[in-house]
This record gives sequence, structure tokens and C-alpha cells, in this order.
Amino acid sequence: MSVVTTFSVREIPFSFGGSWFGISPVIAERTRADDLHLVSHRNGMHPILRFETRSADGPVGATVTASATRLRWTHRGGSIDLVYETADTIRLRGTGLGLRIAAAAPVLTPFSGTYLFRDPRDESLVFTSYETGRRYRVTVLTGIPHTSAGVGLLGAGDRHLELSGSAPWEVAIEEYATSRDPYQSPATFDEVARQADDEFRRYLETVAPWRSSRTPAAELATYVIWSATVAPGGFLTRPAVLMSKHWMDKVWSWDHCFNALALAAGDPGLAWHQFQLPFDHQDPTGALPDSVTHSEVLYNFVKPPIHGWAFARLRLHLPEPLERQQLTETYQRLSRWTTFWLTQRRRPGRPLPHYQHGNDSGWDNATTFDAGRVLETADLAAFLVIQLRELGTLAAELGDAAAAAQWRDTAEEMRAALLSELWDGSRFRARDPRTGATHHSTSLLALMPITLGADLPADIRTSLAAALKAHLTPHGLATEPVGSELYAADGYWRGPIWAPATLLIEDGLRRAGHIDLADDISSRFRRLCETSGFAENFDADTGAGLRDRAYTWTAAAYLILAAAEHQRT
Repeated sequence: MSVVTTFSVREIPFSFGGSWFGISPVIAERTRADDLHLVSHRNGMHPILRFETRSADGPVGATVTASATRLRWTHRGGSIDLVYETADTIRLRGTGLGLRIAAAAPVLTPFSGTYLFRDPRDESLVFTSYETGRRYRVTVLTGIPHTSAGVGLLGAGDRHLELSGSAPWEVAIEEYATSRDPYQSPATFDEVARQADDEFRRYLETVAPWRSSRTPAAELATYVIWSATVAPGGFLTRPAVLMSKHWMDKVWSWDHCFNALALAAGDPGLAWHQFQLPFDHQDPTGALPDSVTHSEVLYNFVKPPIHGWAFARLRLHLPEPLERQQLTETYQRLSRWTTFWLTQRRRPGRPLPHYQHGNDSGWDNATTFDAGRVLETADLAAFLVIQLRELGTLAAELGDAAAAAQWRDTAEEMRAALLSELWDGSRFRARDPRTGATHHSTSLLALMPITLGADLPADIRTSLAAALKAHLTPHGLATEPVGSELYAADGYWRGPIWAPATLLIEDGLRRAGHIDLADDISSRFRRLCETSGFAENFDADTGAGLRDRAYTWTAAAYLILAAAEHQRT
């Protein structure tokens, strides 16, 4: 099948697998410029170059269209095409339409901003960015550029080069760290474009070979993940799928699980790296970082322990069994992560672990935490029961029967405490580990123990399935019921629909035997993505995309649900 999907660069950045930069008008959180920019994600999100389309009379508002491998500006019969030659090089070609390439930000101090100078070796123009530690060299292949100053370092004023649309022109722009030989390429622009198209097509065929007219968003979902992938760099010592190449340009320590699952069958190597990334930065207590990105690792919070759940499913979808060394490494890392919760996050004498903040749960501001920041919650206990059982399975496979029995016994103890201390006969409560006070909430978080599936008593499974229906809108599961006085349409975890909650609940319902409800939730969420794209979250009432509009765990959830539906039918 050919690559045909187009998208708006106001929603999804144009980028390329392995690249640390993209082309987008989004230059900061909730900030869109009029012109497209080359935006880097090294050392944070930084707009580097601004692309301004021009005629002989000055700037013009060109129409922009984008597909997975080609970006195009058009205006009154003229056009400019942009394609990636490699992850660090783009080519631009213009006919009948001019382009000004300018520094995106002014020089602020001698050590910040972007400077422009001419390389005397080949007369190329080089923009140097202090924020990213990289240079961006513009080599004119055809056409005659006009620059804002003469040879050498160009001043702190208007730093740009301009190509007139009066004749065809072509340039290459490279991102690099140190000295580099003058740009040369034996490939024509059209050959470069075909190579890029072939590369994405091959990736698409491996990740979503099952796609059809019944899964119309599969190609775009695959593109969102592919284009958000970066090569190893900084603290990310493996190839990494960022959550976005907008401002959410990190790997958080539960988001990565969903990307790993989406990639497992088609790109098992990349899937393995995604699962392991946060574990590369596990601290001495066994805690995972809150997030990892190019230039920082944050340990201010943790994230929920869904990793046992994710690893069990990852193994089911990988095309080949994991080697013993991989199992051993994961067992050791997962053991330390679980021990963190058992030793660092349980009040002395208490059987249940606690979150220290809503951010630890991944549901930052859910209404559950209106009762307090430090809480024992049912979702946390349920995730750890699953993780403990997976550790028991791994220990048995690795030949450690004693450890396997110990993990299983701990799982049973935690399951019993969950049911005896937090279940009130109709709903799970949260508990303050310091005072013992229990609290009810209307948050979807209180229903997350459905992830235990058949490991819950039948009556509790039935009660949770019935309660979930109060959260079900035409678009999916609202994190707070739309009729709740606490509901907020753009309230983050106080109303909007989220991919991870949807996927965990859908999976738990299937294992609990509530297949029809699981099918319904899957169908609604897939339709939502097909209509509203792959936003960070969605308005539960209208289905509109909210916050970051190119979020990889949303694309991953769509691919996981669509692939599973394909297999069932």
C-alpha cells in the first residue's frame, strides 16, 4: 500500500526517524508561529531557523501540506518542497517561490542565541546555536542567495539568507556538532525523496502490516511514532521514541511501555530499547526516574509500576523469545523496581504501598488526590500484584524456585490487603497511610483495579464493569464523569479521555470476561483517534484533541487496539 496520508503541521511536526529536529510552527508549549521553523530537541525544545516564503514583493502566506516524507509550500503556481536526506540533513527545492531562511531568535548575549557566518571553504552559510550546541549549515546547490551581511560573522541584527523565486533553486541544511567536510551528495532531489518514501514505507510495513480501510488512522499513527524517534544522544543512550516532537519531548517512566508494546511485533529491537530506557537510570533504591530526555534525568517523582503488566504483554507479541540474558537483566531491574515500592513506599506495619503525590500515579491532578497528596490507592496495589506475579513467573523460568514462591506469596498478601482494606462493597477507596482515614472519589482511577482481570472476585469484577459505564461517553472513558461537579473539559486528569487508562482498562475487562464492554471501549477510542488524531488527551464531551497534539502513547494505543481487533476478526 502506498503512503498517502496527509496531515496538518499545526498539529503534527514534520520529521524523520532518528532526527533530533523537526519542521513545525509550534515553537513552545501552546505557542504557534506564523512561519514554519526548524525546531531542535537537544537540550530542550529550541526553534533554530525560521522559513519565510516570499515573492518579489515580500512575504507571502503560502499553503502548507505534509505527508510522512514530503513537506510542501504552494502559492500562485510556485512551490517549495522539503524532504529529509538523512536524519540530520534536509533538502529544499523551490520553483516560482522564494524563501528566506533566518535565525529564529535574536542574539541575547555572547553565549546565547543563534549566530550566522559564512564558511570560506565553500561559501556555505552556517548558523551556530548555543542552546543546542550544534551548527546548521545551509549549502546552496542551485540559485543565488542574498545574505544579510558580508563574509565572516554576521551581526546581531537580521541574520538570514534569501533565495529568489525568479529562478529554480535548491539548498541542503545539515545539523552537526563539529567540523564537517563541505556538503556533497550524489543523489538528486527526486532520488532523495524516493529514498525517504521507501524508508518510511518499509517501517510502515513492519509496524502495521495488517492495516486496511477498517483502520484508516494506522498509517498516521505509525508516522507519529516513527517521526518522534531520535537517535541515541545525551542521557538517552538508546534510540528513543519521545512522547512528542512538540514540547512533551521526553520519555516518562510509564509512557514508554505503550510505545514498546506497539512496536513489539514489527520492530522488536526498538521495542526492547523503549522498555529498558528508564531502567538505564534506576537509582540505588530501585526507583525509576520520572522522566529522561537528552539533557536531564528527573527524579522528583516516579511513575506507576505498570512494567510487570507491560513486560508480560511484550513477551507475548515479540516474534522471537527473549534470550536468557535479557530475561535475567529484566528480572533484576524489575525486582529492584518492585522492592522500591515494598521498602520505600510502605509505612512501617502497613501492607499497602502509597503514592507521595498525584504525579507518582501518572494521573497528576486526578480528583482522588483532592483528599491529600500521600495516599494508598487501589490502582497502585493492583499494578504491584500483577508485577509481583510476573516476577514469580520470571524467577521460576530462571530456575529460582524459592524466589518465585516468595514473589507469589507477596502478591497474594497484597491482593488480600487490597480487597480487605480498600474495597467497601461497591467501590475502591483511597487511604491516608498516616491517619488511616479513607476517602471516596469519582475519579476513573478508583476503577483501575479492573486491570487484575480474573484475579478479582467475580462480584467485584461485575461491580467495576458497571461503574465504568458512568465514565463512558460517545468518545470513550472520561477520567471524571461528565456529570460530576468536579469535571473539567480541559482539566487534564479531571475529565479528559486518555490513551493509557483506556488501554489498561480495555485489557483488564477482557481478562475479567467482560468482552462486550471491552470491545465497545476499544471501538470508541479508535474512532476518536480516527476523527481527532493523536492528541495527549481529548475532551470527553466533544472529542476534540487537547494539549500536545502529536503524542506517541496515543498513537501507540491506537495501533495496539487496531492490531488486536484485526486479529480477532
